[in-house]
Amino acid sequence: MAYNLLKGKKGIIFGALDENSIAWKTAERIHEEGGTFVLTNAPIALRMGQIDELAKKTDSEVIPADATSEEDLENLVAKSTEILGGKLDFVLHAIGMSVNVRKGRAYTDEKYDFTTKGWDISALSFHKVLQTLHKADAMNEWGSIVALTYMAAQRVFPDYNDMADNKAYLESVARSFGYFFGKDKKVRVNTISQSPTATTAGQGVKGFDGFINYAEKMSPLGNATALECADYTVTLFSDLTKKVTMQNLFHDGGFSNTGVSQEVMEQFAK
Repeated sequence: MAYNLLKGKKGIIFGALDENSIAWKTAERIHEEGGTFVLTNAPIALRMGQIDELAKKTDSEVIPADATSEEDLENLVAKSTEILGGKLDFVLHAIGMSVNVRKGRAYTDEKYDFTTKGWDISALSFHKVLQTLHKADAMNEWGSIVALTYMAAQRVFPDYNDMADNKAYLESVARSFGYFFGKDKKVRVNTISQSPTATTAGQGVKGFDGFINYAEKMSPLGNATALECADYTVTLFSDLTKKVTMQNLFHDGGFSNTGVSQEVMEQFAK
C-alpha cells in the first residue's frame, strides 16, 4: 500500500545487489512512495548483481562508487544532486563485508589486513559518506540518513565474527555524526538494527539457517523481513519522524528485549 510519504523527496541508495537485499526492497518501496533516487554500489558488486533491472523498474540511474574512496563519494554526491535536480532528502547505507568471514578465519585468528579492509567497507565508509555529504552541504534540512546494523554490536553471536565490531563502530558513527549533522544542518542520522535476514550478505555467516530459526522462535512477533525493514526505513525517510536522530532502532520482532521464549524453553525441557 502506498501513501505518497516520500513525494518529491530525492536521495541515494547504497548496496542494492539483488531482489533479496534490503536496499533493493527499500528502493522499490521508496519508488512506490513517490521518491526518486540514484542507485550506487562498488563496481564489483555491480558486475555480480542485477542492479540494472532495479534501475529500469524504478526509473533510476546507477553511479558506480567505491564507498571507501573519498574521490568516488565526492563524484557520486555531485552527480546525484545534478541528476536529481537539487539537494538530497535521504540516504541509505546498506553495505557490509567481512574478508575474515569470507576467507573462513575465526575471530580468534583474524588476519588484520582483512580486518582493516572489512572495517573500511562496513563501518568507516559510513563516516566517509556522512562527511562527504556534510562538506558538500548536499542534504536538505530535515533530511534523513539511515545505515543498517545488527544486534551483534551489543551481544555476542560467535559466528558473526569481526562484523560485530564493525557494526559497533558504525552505530557509534551514527551517534557522533548525528550530533553534528543535527546541529549544523537539521539532518537526522539513525541506524536500524534488523532481524537476521536471508540476504546474499547474511547467508555468508556460518550456521545462518539455524540462527534465523532461533531468532524466529525467540521473537514474539517473529523475524522482520527485508520488505518490512524497507517499510520501516520509509517511515524514517518521511516527515513523520523529524525528531528521531542518533538512535539505534531495533527492528526485530521484539528479539532484543526477550530473555527467553516458551518455544526455546520447550527445546531444552525435554
